[in-house]
Amino acid sequence: MLKISKSIQTLSRDDIADNLLHYDYNTKHLLSLIRKGVANDDPSYLSSYRSFEGEVYENFLYEKLLRYAVENDDIEKFVLKGFHQNRHKAHANTLSISEKEQIVYRTKSREISEFDAMFVTKNNELYFVEMTLVKSVLKLRRRLRKKKALLETIFPNYEIKALIILNEGAMGTKQFPDYCDVWFTKEFSAEDVLEYIQAKNKRQLLPKVKIKAPKMIEAHTLKLHPFRYYNTMAWITKTLRAHKKHVLDMSFLMNDKIQRYQDLYNKFYIGYIPVEALREKLQLADTYKKEQRVIVAIEKKHSDEIVLTYYIQTARKRLYLYSFDDDGKLTKEKKDPYGITVTEVFHIDKLMDETYLLDIGSLHTIKKLLKERYEREQK
Repeated sequence: MLKISKSIQTLSRDDIADNLLHYDYNTKHLLSLIRKGVANDDPSYLSSYRSFEGEVYENFLYEKLLRYAVENDDIEKFVLKGFHQNRHKAHANTLSISEKEQIVYRTKSREISEFDAMFVTKNNELYFVEMTLVKSVLKLRRRLRKKKALLETIFPNYEIKALIILNEGAMGTKQFPDYCDVWFTKEFSAEDVLEYIQAKNKRQLLPKVKIKAPKMIEAHTLKLHPFRYYNTMAWITKTLRAHKKHVLDMSFLMNDKIQRYQDLYNKFYIGYIPVEALREKLQLADTYKKEQRVIVAIEKKHSDEIVLTYYIQTARKRLYLYSFDDDGKLTKEKKDPYGITVTEVFHIDKLMDETYLLDIGSLHTIKKLLKERYEREQK
């Protein structure tokens, strides 16, 4: 287990010079609120400031981890980002640096995951790092599963672990999986950084201090196992529906390898059903044409239960998700037009011919199979 240094725990800035002030921060909205005289306790100000403070916290901890890695003999490789590295463009189907100088993995057109930091130990462990000031870590725990599954897929020769760095007082930390090391720092404030950004007559900064050591590496130099996001998704869809007797191949679905893929994708697309068949169930407006397809997916909840969800794409960038909560209440959500789900549904809809057609009876059967499997595993 990695041990936090006193310097990180106490948030000491003695060894990072002015590096924290050399980063670019997204403060346009925050500064506009300040110019308008919005009160510090106004919800809009608090939201914008917390986002900015989270950026500063991440950059500060990255600077500290760089120095920690140099001194820690257990760490063999540490991935550079920000102004510490030399590449400024993300490449498809590999680990690389985005235009925002973050460590990312992306398909040809979409970013799949972003990592706050990453390093490899002498014990062949690959750690990805998550840093956050948020006090409730529920959403963070949900992100971990996808990131771990992705890294296990592209780096099968490493044992994947996570380092989570939080402020003291964060809640729900005992529910982190056992592959996580959790560190706590003292309360963090970014007021001094904001004061510098606001200053009309800025003081002259010390030059950037770049850490140089043999263990410092560029993201693209980590050799990974080839992974084609959409090809793999299409293969899973085809195989799930290829059983000669059953509407859904449950044995294939529950295979450990396929479940790791479901942790990565979160959902698998299994077929389509005409909008007319679900108009009443999903409370669909008459504006949906009769020939409109509803794409049916099986989605993995945080509890590991797999449930049916429904997608309707009315334009290339317009996608709606229909789902039911534990009490059977229907919710409708418009998906991010630039998110990966929009591209997934567009891609999978073109793949599905008439052999993927489902009916209400098929949906009931699939729902029953998934429910029974989940209940058996809970006993």
